[in-house]
Amino acid sequence: MTAGLDTPDRRGRTGLDRQGRDLTGNPRVRIEDVEVLSCDWYVLRRTTFDYRHTDGHWSREQRETYDRGDGATILLYNTDCRTVLLTRQFRLPAYVNGHPDGMLIETAAGLLDGDSPEEAIRREAVEETGHIIGTPERVFEVYMSPGSVTERLHFFAAPYRPQASAADGYGIAAEGEDIATVELPFAEALAMVRTGAIVDAKTIMLLQWAALDGPYRHS
Repeated sequence: MTAGLDTPDRRGRTGLDRQGRDLTGNPRVRIEDVEVLSCDWYVLRRTTFDYRHTDGHWSREQRETYDRGDGATILLYNTDCRTVLLTRQFRLPAYVNGHPDGMLIETAAGLLDGDSPEEAIRREAVEETGHIIGTPERVFEVYMSPGSVTERLHFFAAPYRPQASAADGYGIAAEGEDIATVELPFAEALAMVRTGAIVDAKTIMLLQWAALDGPYRHS
């Protein structure tokens, strides 16, 4: 018996080797086998499939996919103050891959964890910034790293109001989160993209959207 396949893993999941086996949307792809390589908090799979190339020949391929679930992110903005509210937190993968200190400035974000995207992002806004938002504006949905990661990220935006006082830190301590809020003039945030002070992809995308199509498009 194998955890995650025949018996529940630490998150209560079974049948993790069934993901993708019954896909029929692309006649050029035939899934042959799915192997679970790891199912700790997230799931790493190796899929074997046959692929028909443009010239008609078939080849046997293998790809690894990292499944961490889908997520949501949100840009909080205040058009009266012309500011955006971002977060700062430590990101180990960025740190080990060349970021000077691993402390990234980002839009609030998190996994759906079974909630709808709208419910999840309202939850994350409170957990990471302390702000309760109304109905968020849906911006777009994006596969952030489709070559290896299955995650589809739902992008939102919503206005926020300045708070009289703020906590020293946000996030879920039990999950190791230690998140600070960063309120910036929108023009400064855009400049930080140009200088490399903001290097998080989802944050850059939402800031660019805000300038081109969002609340600051007429600036």
